[in-house]
Amino acid sequence: MATASARHILVESESQCEQLKQQIADGGDFAELAKQHSKCPSGKSGGGLGEFGPGRMVKEFDEVVFSANLNEVQGPVKTQFGYHLLEVTARTE
Repeated sequence: MATASARHILVESESQCEQLKQQIADGGDFAELAKQHSKCPSGKSGGGLGEFGPGRMVKEFDEVVFSANLNEVQGPVKTQFGYHLLEVTARTE
């Protein structure tokens, strides 16, 4: 079964998500920005979600995590929780 490791930043608005994505593109550190801005408890650890298989996260996450290129920031991804930036750090098929 496929597994993936990813990290994310959860915020309340799409505009804040876009601003953070630009900061990362400009050289900002994903983990530090997660610690400062993420509304998810995982933010305290830099946004890390650990390793998980398909169906363990919400559908919108799965669609990105199991198809996106590794180590590229994806988003904003809207879920019932808010807006996310996602980065897939590893994946097995």
